[in-house]
Amino acid sequence: MSDATILHMCLNVADAAESIAFYEQFGFSESWQFTTADDETTNYYVADGSGVELQLSETKNETEFEMGTGWDHLALGVEDVDETVERIDHYGVEKEPGPQPEAGAYTAFVEDPDGHLVELIEPLDD
Repeated sequence: MSDATILHMCLNVADAAESIAFYEQFGFSESWQFTTADDETTNYYVADGSGVELQLSETKNETEFEMGTGWDHLALGVEDVDETVERIDHYGVEKEPGPQPEAGAYTAFVEDPDGHLVELIEPLDD
């Protein structure tokens, strides 16, 4: 059996341009896109510096999504959680910045334009 590699995670979004701008604040950049054969859905990809991608899927006339219980959040490593929360345009703070000693990290949770939770993680100093 071979090892698997994470290629991307897909998020349904109401406005791809707004979502792309949100993730660009973390250093992601638009990498490619395609539209489905029925011309209903366009999939935009943004990649981080190591090549891991987020697929932002925008379907015509779909602007509200029911968040399921199977997906919880996207975790992004940042150098300074407090500075990041202050600097980025987010769409709500779900958990204020603070230490999470059991995980050895300083974290916060913010929302993206469609309400997906994004955890910001900074390692705690030893």
